[in-house]
Amino acid sequence: MNIKPIITKAEQKIQPRFKALEDTALFNQHKVLSALKNNRVALRHFAGTTGYGYDDAGRDNLFKVYSEVFGAEAAIVSYNITCGSHALKVALYGILRPGDTMLAITGKPYDTMDITIFGDGDKDNGSLKDFGVMYKQIDLKDGKFDEKAILEEVAKNPKIIFLQRSKGYSLRDALSIEQIEDIIKKIRTVNKTGFIFVDNCYCEFVDMREPCEVGADIAVGSLIKNPGGGIVPTGGYIVGTQRAIALIATSHTSPSLGLEVGSNEQGYRLLYQGLFMAPHIVLQSLKGGLLIAQTMEDLGFEVFPKAQEPMYDIVRDIKFKTKQELVNFCVGIQHASPVDSFVDPEPWDMPGYIDQVIMAAGTFVQGASIELSCDAPIREPYILYLQGGLTYEHVKLALNEAIGNLRK
Repeated sequence: MNIKPIITKAEQKIQPRFKALEDTALFNQHKVLSALKNNRVALRHFAGTTGYGYDDAGRDNLFKVYSEVFGAEAAIVSYNITCGSHALKVALYGILRPGDTMLAITGKPYDTMDITIFGDGDKDNGSLKDFGVMYKQIDLKDGKFDEKAILEEVAKNPKIIFLQRSKGYSLRDALSIEQIEDIIKKIRTVNKTGFIFVDNCYCEFVDMREPCEVGADIAVGSLIKNPGGGIVPTGGYIVGTQRAIALIATSHTSPSLGLEVGSNEQGYRLLYQGLFMAPHIVLQSLKGGLLIAQTMEDLGFEVFPKAQEPMYDIVRDIKFKTKQELVNFCVGIQHASPVDSFVDPEPWDMPGYIDQVIMAAGTFVQGASIELSCDAPIREPYILYLQGGLTYEHVKLALNEAIGNLRK
C-alpha cells in the first residue's frame, strides 16, 4: 500500500480547521507573554537555590506567573512533584480529612489513581481509604454530566467534587471548558463550600480558558505534558484559590513550612521557558492529532474524537480489531521516534496500572506525553491512546511508519 497519498488526502481535508487552532494558540501565547512581562521575569529568576530555599525569588515568581496564566489566586509549581498522579495525590491529601467524601462526577478517575483512592486489598499503604476518606462516583451519561444525580449528591456536602477533564482510559470525549463552566454554576446553586477539583492533564492551552477561570477551586497537571512545552524534565503544578493552595501546601511540604521552603539547585529557566513555548507546542500536537484522526478514519478505523469533531485535549483514541494490530501500530510509532527508535515495545506490568500496558515513548524526556507517544491497556476493546507531537512534521512521518508497520 502506498501510504503517502492517503496522508496527503487526509491533510487536505483537515487544512480548513488549522486557522481556529492557530487563533487559540495566539491567544494563549499572548496570555503567557503578558504574565511573564507583568511579573517582571528577569535572568535572576532562573538561578538555582539550595537547602531550605528561603526567599527563593525564582520559585516564588514562577508561582505568580502560573497563577496569572491559569486564572488562579495561587500556585505550586515544582520539580519535586514527580508526575500528574503525584500532583493529584498531593492536592487530594492536602484537602481531605478522615470522614470527608470525595465525589467524582466524571466516572472513575485515571487508572494510576486507583490505589491512591481505593487502596490495594488488605494492604495498609496510605490510600485515602486507609485514612477514612469516603468515595462516591457518578458516571457520565452519553458523555455528559448526569446533572440530576450530581445535584442530589453535592447537596450532601462532599469535601471535594472531582472532575477529570481528559478522557483517561475511557471511551469518551474530553470535557469542554463550557461544560465545566455550566456544571460549576449549577453545583454552586446547592453547594457553596465544596472544593471543585479539576484534573487538567492533557488539556492545558487547548482552549482559551482554564478551569479556575470558570470557577474551579483547584486545577492540577503535569509538566511533562502540555505546560512544560516539551523541555521541562519533570514536575507538576497545582493552581487554585488561596484557601485551597494554603491547605495543599501543608501536604506539599509540611504544615509548619507551607510554601516558605523548597529549593532547586538546577534553576528555573526550563520551567519559565517551557511555559513560554507551551501554546505553540500544544498547537503542533493538535494539528498532528487531526491528521492522525482523519487518516485512520479514511483507512476504516474508529477514532475518538473524529477528525471533524471539536478537540478538548491532545489525546486521540484509535480502536483496533485485535491486540496484534494495536501492538504493531505502537511499534511503528516507536520506530519513528527520535530516541530508542530501534526498540520494539511490548506489553508489561507497568507500575500503577491494573492491566498490562504497552507504551511507545521514544522521547527526549522519559515518558513525556506532550512528545509523540501512545499507550494502551491490553484489554478489550483494543484502544490505543495517542497524544503529543513536538512538531507537526514529526507526527506526519511517524504516522506513515505506524501505518506501514500495521500492514505487516
